[in-house]
Formats: sequence, structure tokens, C-alpha cells
Amino acid sequence: MQLCKIRFLGLLSIILLSGCASLSSEEDIVTRSPLPKVNNQFQPTMVWRRSVGSGSGDFYANLHPAWQNDYVFAADRFGVVKALDADSGKERWSTDLSIRTSLFSRKKPAQLSGGVTAVDDKIYIGSELAKVYALKVQDGSLVWESTVIGEALSTPVVSNGLVLIHTSNGMLQALNEADGAVKWTVNLEEMPPLTLRGESAPTISFGAAIVGGDSGQVSAVMINQGQLIWQQSIYQPIGVTDIDRIHDVQTTPVVVNGIVYALAYNGNFAALDLRSGQLMWSKKIGSVTNLVVDDNRIYLVDQNDRVIALKLQGGVTLWRQNELLHRNLTSPVLYNSYIVTGDSEGYLHWINTDDGSLIAQQKVDSSGLLAKPIVVDNKIIVQAKNGEIYSLK
Repeated sequence: MQLCKIRFLGLLSIILLSGCASLSSEEDIVTRSPLPKVNNQFQPTMVWRRSVGSGSGDFYANLHPAWQNDYVFAADRFGVVKALDADSGKERWSTDLSIRTSLFSRKKPAQLSGGVTAVDDKIYIGSELAKVYALKVQDGSLVWESTVIGEALSTPVVSNGLVLIHTSNGMLQALNEADGAVKWTVNLEEMPPLTLRGESAPTISFGAAIVGGDSGQVSAVMINQGQLIWQQSIYQPIGVTDIDRIHDVQTTPVVVNGIVYALAYNGNFAALDLRSGQLMWSKKIGSVTNLVVDDNRIYLVDQNDRVIALKLQGGVTLWRQNELLHRNLTSPVLYNSYIVTGDSEGYLHWINTDDGSLIAQQKVDSSGLLAKPIVVDNKIIVQAKNGEIYSLK
């Protein structure tokens, strides 16, 4: 059997390889940039630290916490879900969703993935075993468990009494928020032979779910009826290898003033008309991380881990931060006047939104950071790969 080399270190944990006949064995491995030296303009301090199970381990689960009111909700891949006090980190409750097949058997992992969503009195999380769970915010008790049509790798999105799940086989399903019953299913695409691990979570605007797909398309679906409104490709085939031609739209699209902004891996950063899906403009930038919008700017991390600021109008580049190349950065978040992103060595980086300069860095956890941080009041909450939850300010 021929061994295949992949030239992107970050892809080793997230690509689904269905075949490697067209991959070149001569391609070089891209090396991670060394940690840049930063004179911290402030010193990030740890507020609290708590463990939530064993994290994601060696798997790509992209588990990230959620926040609602005074609670942070987090989960590990095995099936542990916890509610923590946002100020102190004190555990309020813990639930175990792992699977016991018989009275005397060992529990099997629930294979939770995609992150937690908290809305009103419930939290929601999906699994690689095609399950979606709804738990009570108050005590973590199970409200319902529903089977979907494929791996539930995306973060659940709740709107209009429905829980939307984008599954690994290209389906968008709507579950009843009250009992988990499947209301409708839409087949968004034909699956390509090679895709990235993970799926785009939809964003909701004017009664439509806007979602990216593995085929390089952005789709709009009317959420009440499950009716496909439009589809638009933001990818043009390039390169000769299967790796070069991966074109997933894995990021969550962003809608601002009737314009949909979306990113494809090995593809384009594109602006689409919300009503028609018509392409307004595009720029050659690829990524798998989510966007941040602030005023008239969009911030993103491209597929080579450049942090980029662009104007909303026309996508003009304002600045690029190139000192973190191939450090496998997380999706960025906006914290006060800084962009914050984590890396695979466990560092958080603070970046000035005015000029892209590195302002501060902090080593958080040696297991590495995969999921995006969240902002809770004046704190940054981040989950490490080993399941440790950190609160910093």
C-alpha cells in the first residue's frame, strides 16, 4: 500500500481521507512558525480553571463551551457535560451521556462533537453517533434524545422552535425544539471524495438558514418549510491533487445588511446577495475558521494561519498578521479592542484590531487549543484539548 504525505500539518487531524491515489508522495511537510516574541502590553491573568472530563483526546471533536446567564456549559467527547459558574468556575451540575449497552458492560463514549448551544431553558449538543441531545439548563437532566441522518458534527442552531443540525453526509435537518422529532430534511449536496472533518453551522436571517457545504456551495433554506431557496458556489477547481481541490465551506456564514459573507477552503471569501444568492464580489482567501464582524470590518484566519482584517465593502485588505503561520489557529473572537485566537501549542494571542500587531500572549495548556474561545462579560473562556476549561482576563 502506498503511503501518502499531507503537506498541511493542521489537516492531519481534520481531513477525512477516502482515497489517496492522486496525492503526491514528494510534497513537503509545512512546518509551524516558531512562537513570536511579544512584549506583553498587559498580563493576562487566570481567574479559574476546571476540568470537564477528558476533552477530545486525539480526535477532532471541536468541542467548545457555551454561555448563558451566569453559567458556562462544556462537554467532553466521552459524554460528560457540566455547568460551571461563570464567575468562580464552581461546578453546578454534571451529566454523563456515555453509553452502557448492558448492566455489566463498560460504558462507551457518546462521541460528543461540534460544541454546546444554550438557548432559554435547554442546552443542545450532537454526536458522531448521529445523536442530538437536549438537556435542562437547571440540572442537566435529559429532556430528549433524537437520532439524525448522519454524524452531527456542527454546532446546533435554534430558531423558530426548531433545532437545526448539519450532518456529515450533507443533510440539513430540523428537529422540534420541544421533543426532538424530525420536522424536515434537506439534501444540500453531493459529497466530494475528500472533505474536511466538520460541518458548517447555519446562520439564521429573515427566516432562512444560510449554511456552507462540502461541495463549495452556500445554500439558503426556508426554515419553516425546509425548502431550498438558492445555492451558490464560491469555489473554482484549482490544482491537480485531491488535497488542492478540497473546497468545503466549513465556516458559519455571516449576514450583514442583506449581504452573506462566506469562506471556502482552497476557495474564495465571497459576498452574496441574501435574497438571490447572486455573487457580488469575491477575493482569493481560503479558511476553515469562523469570521468576526465589527463595525465595517471582518476579521478572519486564513488556511495558512494569517490573521487578516478586511473592509466589509469590497473586501479590501486592511492588514495581515503573518507571525503565526501554520500554528493551527482557532477561530478568532473579539475581546474589547483585540482579536484573540488560540493555537495548537496551547497559547492565546491578543492582536491589535487597528494594525494587526501582537499585543500579548499567554501559555494556557500544553495539550493545545482547537476550539474557539468565548467571551463572558470581561473574561475569555477557552477549552483545551484535554478537557481543561480556563477563564482569563
